[in-house]
This record gives sequence, structure tokens and C-alpha cells, in this order.
Amino acid sequence: MKRPLSHWVLLVALAVLWGSSFALTRIAVAELTPAMVVAGRNMVAALGLLMLVLLLGRPWPRGHRVWAFMLSIAVIGNMAPFLLISWGQQRIDSGLAGILMAVMPLVTLVLAHFLVAGETLTRQRLLGFIIGFVGILALIGPAAIRELGGHGETLMAQLAVLLAACCYAVNAIVSRHKPDSDAWSTSALVLGMAWLLTLPLAVTPYLGEGAPGLSLSAGALWAVLVLGIICTALGSVVFFTLVAAAGPTFLSLINYLIPLWAVVIGILFLGERPEWNHLLALILILVGVAISQRR
Repeated sequence: MKRPLSHWVLLVALAVLWGSSFALTRIAVAELTPAMVVAGRNMVAALGLLMLVLLLGRPWPRGHRVWAFMLSIAVIGNMAPFLLISWGQQRIDSGLAGILMAVMPLVTLVLAHFLVAGETLTRQRLLGFIIGFVGILALIGPAAIRELGGHGETLMAQLAVLLAACCYAVNAIVSRHKPDSDAWSTSALVLGMAWLLTLPLAVTPYLGEGAPGLSLSAGALWAVLVLGIICTALGSVVFFTLVAAAGPTFLSLINYLIPLWAVVIGILFLGERPEWNHLLALILILVGVAISQRR
């Protein structure tokens, strides 16, 4: 059975939505703490989706089981990895973080083999995912690879990003097993839960005597708004739709496509020129994806 075109369209759309968030996050964290950025984008996304759900009359999830799954997804798939990545990228370069995040598809592949029906770990799938991972290494370059390891805060930052990648892998499996529910209302509630859970961490530095004042430039404010409405709200709806339709293993390919989109942004909007390793990485990643999805 060939995979329908709609799955690929959703995958590429999600790569664009999530891949665009890194540049916006970089703008926002220049004036806000990582927790404040996470809470802000989740608040904007949750409120926007809640209004849309009410306006469209979308059905609300029913049953204790689906609510338990949504709470788990809010913690494992949003709050924890967002905070871990934000904290880690304050101490390591984005290239090194990209390598560590690219472990997510491989972790998902192994977990899905044991926990998801129809997601058997085959030699073909494993070969495709390994080729894709090598493509990520080629894309980011040897300088980032040499930074792996280290000690102290650098090592802890790497472990934090690696743990975030594992969180995303577990979240893909959990989301696949979630009872059926409307993607729009589910996204709104999950993001609302993540916002409330992150809020205490976000506001604590701004409370009490001697706390710094909170002032935002127009650029930072727009970055948080776009992060919330486009990257988080719309991205969450696409995520739940895709994982339910295509499964966690296919979804995990997103971590190979996001770095490619980051390079495309640099070429289209920042005047960067593609290097030989970019072209090699493009070939390796596409070949890996093709092998892993060949039936």
C-alpha cells in the first residue's frame, strides 16, 4: 500500500511550522526567560484555539482516559521538551542541538516496534533512518560533531537536549495510543494544560522585591504571537492529525526535515549560499526517507 499524498503534505507542513520556530524563539529569548517564552506561546495558542473551537462548535473530548492522555502529552510533548531545549540552547550551539534532536526518529523507531501495532522494525526502515541521520551529520558539519561530549554545564546541556528528543519520541507513541478525539479541541486543551503548568516557572523571576521589570520590544512581542498562533497552535493541530493518520514512525521523519527547512530559510531570506555539504545532506536525507518508506 502506497502512503497517500496527504500524509506527505502534512509532514512537510509540520516541518515548515516547527522549523520556523527556532528563528522566532531566538528573537524572543533575547528579552524573555525560556519559561516565559514557552508559557507565552502556549497561552496565545491555547486562547486562540479555544475561541476557534467555540466558534466552530467542535466537539470536546469525553472520558477520563482521553483527559489523562492529554495531560501526559502536555507534559511529555510540550512543557518538558520546550524547557529542556530552551535551557540547553543557551549553553550549546544550535548545530550540536540539531544533531542531538535527530536521535528522535531512531528512538521512535525502536519504541514503535514494541508499542505500536504495524510499526515493525525492519532492516529497510532502520537503514533508511540511519542514512537520514548521517545526512543530518553532513548538514551540520564536523565542527558540531567535535563538540559532542565535554563536561560540566556543556555536557548537561547536551543531555538536556537529548532528553528532549526522547520526550518527543515517547510523546509520538503516547499520542498514537490516545483515544480518538477532535484534533482542534484536543490541541486547545493540551496547550492550555501546558501553559498552566509552565506559568509558575515563568512568573517566579518577576515576583517579589527587586524583581526585574517586564518590557517587550515590538519584535519580541510579534515573535511570541507568531510562535503561538502559527508554530504552536496550527502546528499542534497538524501534529495530532498526522500522528493519528500516519503513525509515530512516519511522523518522526520531521526531525530530518526541520534542519533542511532551516537551511532553506537561510538561503531564501538571509542571502546564504548552499555549500557542498548542504547538497550532500539533502541527497542523503531524501534517500533515507525514501528507503524507510518504501513498501
